Amino acid sequence: MRRPVPGADQSDSGVLRRGRTSVDTVEGLATVPWETVASGGTGETPVGRREKPLDPAAGPVQRFAYALRKLRDEAGGPTYRDMARAVTYSAPTLSAAAAGERLPSLSVLLAYVTACGGDPHEWERRWAEALAEEADDRAPQDGDSPYPGLARFEADDRYAFHGRDELVAELLDLSGRRRILAVIGASGSGKSSLLRAGLIPALRASGEGLAAIRILTPGDRPARTHGDLFVPWATDGNGNASRRGNGSGESGGGGRRTGGREKAGDTLLVVDQFEEVFSLCHDPAERAAFLDQLLAARDPDSRLRVILAVRADFYGRCAEHGPLAEALSDANLLVGPMPPDRLREAIVRPAATARLVVERALTARIVADVGGEPGGLPLMAHALREVWRRRSGKTLTEAAYDAIGGVRGAVAHTAEEVHGTLTPAEVAAARALLLRMVSPGDGTSDTRRPVDRAELAADAATERVLERLVRARLLTVDGTVVDLAHEALIDGWPRLKSWIDEDRERLRLHRRLTESANAWAELTRDPGALYRGTRLTAARESFTDPSCLSLLERDFLTASIESYERGVRAATPAHPHGRAGGAAVRRRRGGPVRLAAERYERPAARRGRGPPDRRRGGAVAHVRPEYRDAAVRRGLADRGSSRDQGGRAGGRGAA
Repeated sequence: MRRPVPGADQSDSGVLRRGRTSVDTVEGLATVPWETVASGGTGETPVGRREKPLDPAAGPVQRFAYALRKLRDEAGGPTYRDMARAVTYSAPTLSAAAAGERLPSLSVLLAYVTACGGDPHEWERRWAEALAEEADDRAPQDGDSPYPGLARFEADDRYAFHGRDELVAELLDLSGRRRILAVIGASGSGKSSLLRAGLIPALRASGEGLAAIRILTPGDRPARTHGDLFVPWATDGNGNASRRGNGSGESGGGGRRTGGREKAGDTLLVVDQFEEVFSLCHDPAERAAFLDQLLAARDPDSRLRVILAVRADFYGRCAEHGPLAEALSDANLLVGPMPPDRLREAIVRPAATARLVVERALTARIVADVGGEPGGLPLMAHALREVWRRRSGKTLTEAAYDAIGGVRGAVAHTAEEVHGTLTPAEVAAARALLLRMVSPGDGTSDTRRPVDRAELAADAATERVLERLVRARLLTVDGTVVDLAHEALIDGWPRLKSWIDEDRERLRLHRRLTESANAWAELTRDPGALYRGTRLTAARESFTDPSCLSLLERDFLTASIESYERGVRAATPAHPHGRAGGAAVRRRRGGPVRLAAERYERPAARRGRGPPDRRRGGAVAHVRPEYRDAAVRRGLADRGSSRDQGGRAGGRGAA
C-alpha cells in the first residue's frame, strides 16, 4: 500500500525535499521521515527497512547506484542523516542519489562520495562514463529535439521560438513605417532566428499584404548572385501573381484585389548576415552595385522593402556608404541579451510543447550562465539539445548539464566527441575542411565562410568527416553549400581556434587565392587575371602541398607558374653565334642574374616580400628564388656552376 509521508516532497526537478510524497510502507510500520525509511545501503535501516534492490545488469543508472551503495557499505554503512551532517545536502537528496532511478548531479555525487570517504576524482570519471553510456543507450533522434542547437530557428519552428515577443512586435511596427531598416546585434544574439521564426510568421499573420518574402545571404558576389531577387513579385496581364527571379527562401505573402484585378503588394527582402558584404565581398564595385540595388527600395514605386540583419561589430562599416548610412540613421533595431524571465521562457516552453520537464535547478543554472551574455543564445540552445539527448525519461537534468561542461563547454564537448572518433587521415581532412569555412578577421572577429561542395576535396576521408560533422549539427548543408552551424563554433571550440591562429596568415593568402581563381574562371581563364610578381611568389611558398587546394585553385596556380616560365623563356632569345655564342651570352648575363638573386635574398628576407619584376633590354634583371633553378637550367646562368663560380663568371662577362 502507499501512504503519504509528511516531511518530504518531490520538486519539479525530481529531488526529494521537505513536504509530502508517497512511499511504499510495510503493514503495521508507522509513517516516518524519508531519510529513516530509505536510509541504509544493502543492509537494514534502523527500523528494518531495506532500500529497493538494484540490478547492476539493468543499465548504467542502476549499475552506478549499486556502486554507490557498495561504497557506503565499505564506509561502515552510515545513515543518510549522518552523511548529511558532513556535507551541505539533505538526507533525502543523498538517498535519491543511490535510488537507481536517475544519475545524480555531479555536485550531489561528490557530496555523497565525500561523506563516504571516497575518491572524488575517480567517482567523477565513473559518473561521466555512466552518463555517456546512458545517452548512447537511449540514442534519441535529433529531429525530435525542441531545441535547434547551433542552427538558427526557421519559420517552421515558430512554435518552439520563445522569449522575443516584445522585440517581434517592435520590429513588426518598424517594418511597417520604414522601407529599409537594420536589425543589429552581436553574433549569437538571435538576429537570424528573430527574423525567420519571429518576424516572418508575424508578417504572414498580420495581413500586411506583402506579395512575397525573400531571404538571402550576400556571399562574395552579392550583386551578380542575387540580381534576380530585386525584381518584385509581378502580375501578368490576367492579374495573376507570378515570381520573376530564382532566389531561395521566397514565399508568397498574398495579394489584394482592386477593381477585379489582383494587385501585387511589396516584396520584402530579408538580407541575413549582411556583414558578408564586407567580410566576403572584396570587390568595391561589386559591393557598391549591391548596395545600390538595396537602396532602390527607398522609392515606393520599386515595390521593394529591405530588412538587414548585421553583426554589431560590422555596423560601423555601413557608414562607409553615405546613402546607406542616411537610410539607416533612424531605422534600426538593437537586439540585446534576453532578460532572465525571457530566458526561462526560451528554456522551459519548448520542452513543455514536447511534453518534457526541465529541472528547476537546471533552469536556474542556465539563466545564471547565459544572463547578460549578448552572444550566448546559440550556446544555450546547443547545451539544451545535448542535455535533451542525455535526458532521464522525460526530464532534462542538471546532471546531464554538468556532464557536457555547461553552456561554455557544450560546443567543445560535442566537437571533441566527433574529433575523438577520427583517424589521423580524417583529422587532417577535418582541419582542412573547417579552415576553409573560416574567413580570418582583419580588425574584426573571425567569421564563417559558406563554401560550395565543389571547393571541397573529393576524397573519401573528407566525405566521411563532412557526414559526421553534419550529423553532429556542427555543420549545415543547404543544397550544394556547406557552412558552420554558427560562428559560436569558432570561439567555442578551442581546438578549431588554435588551428585558425596557427594558420592565420596562410588563411588570408588562401582566401585571396580562392577569390582570384574564381575571378579567373569568370573571365573564361583570361591569362591577364593570373598571378604575377610577389603574389605568385607568396602563393608558391605557402601552398607547396597541392592537396590543400581545390581543383580550380590548383589549375589557377599551375597556369600562373607556366605563364611566368614562358615569360622567362621568351626573355632569353637564341644567339646567332650558336652554342659558343650562347655560352658567352650566359656568361655575360650571369652577373645580373646573380646580383638580382642576392638583392632578393637579403633585403627581401628582411622585408618579408620580393622586389617587382624588371626586364631591361631583353635580359631578365631579376629571377625569384623558386624559379632561379629553372632559370639556370634554361640558360640564364651556367648549368654546372656553383654560386661563387657563377658570380665570378658573371663578373668576367660584365667586364
